[in-house]
Amino acid sequence: MQRYEFQVDAAGSGMRIDLFLTGQMEGQSRSYVQKLLKQDHVRVNGLAVPGSYKVRPGDTISLMLPDPVEPAACARPIELDILYEDEDVILINKPKGMVVHPAAGHEEDTLVNGLMYHCQGQLSGINGVLRPGIVHRIDKDTTGVLVACKNDQAHASLAGQLKEHTITRRYLAVVHGCLREDEGTVDAPVGRNERDRVRMAVNERHGKRAVTHYRVRERFRDFTWIECRLETGRTHQIRVHMSYMGHPLLGDTLYGPAKPPYALEGQTLHAAVLGFIHPATGEYMEFEAPLPDYFAQLLEKLRRR
Repeated sequence: MQRYEFQVDAAGSGMRIDLFLTGQMEGQSRSYVQKLLKQDHVRVNGLAVPGSYKVRPGDTISLMLPDPVEPAACARPIELDILYEDEDVILINKPKGMVVHPAAGHEEDTLVNGLMYHCQGQLSGINGVLRPGIVHRIDKDTTGVLVACKNDQAHASLAGQLKEHTITRRYLAVVHGCLREDEGTVDAPVGRNERDRVRMAVNERHGKRAVTHYRVRERFRDFTWIECRLETGRTHQIRVHMSYMGHPLLGDTLYGPAKPPYALEGQTLHAAVLGFIHPATGEYMEFEAPLPDYFAQLLEKLRRR
């Protein structure tokens, strides 16, 4: 069991306790928090409370989180856009809307489920039975190239390259506004947003160093098409850094306008290029995922404005 403690300030006053805790705990759904309340794992000022309790400033909430039991992912016949495959690695062009590994609400329709079916279980086990083969992730609504490993040796090699920041990762994005400079670098630490646990943020106190290099590809009237090269790989790094600059990604309702134009589903972000030293041959290899149709069509619309 893991014990967590939260202090309620004025900003949380009057919220139902299940909503308050859901906002404080990364990756936990409201239904799961309600289950914890029913199982008597939550105390307010040392006392049990009903799920309808509304928190007050000064409340001390303690929560006992049961140790997770990680289920095994299952193989499913999901069509994959394979860019390259050998005995050690497989490169996938991930479509928009696909989650990388199983999670609440996406237990059997993820990239991992499809990889397990295609690779017949021949995937690295370093990241456990829920994330076999997965070395790095890209967000659900981010498209583009992603590598998975078929054995632990390959996994360890690529994980080491990620740690040393030697893997080439180039992304394409459309951002709000017109960037003045043709190129630049954002060097700002990224960590959990201390007021909203769902979001990441530039966090000087608790963030980890994050570096994004960018250059302008094309300017439009109200938007800019850019290429970003990651030196580090923090969660939501490009999305956070561009929002921090005042140029959030088009379609990103988490870090930008709540109602983006062009009826987009999620941020306009594409993992275009991935390059690394092959774990078996020692040769540098680079892979490119073509621009998805929605992205190309959006660029044409912006050019016609």
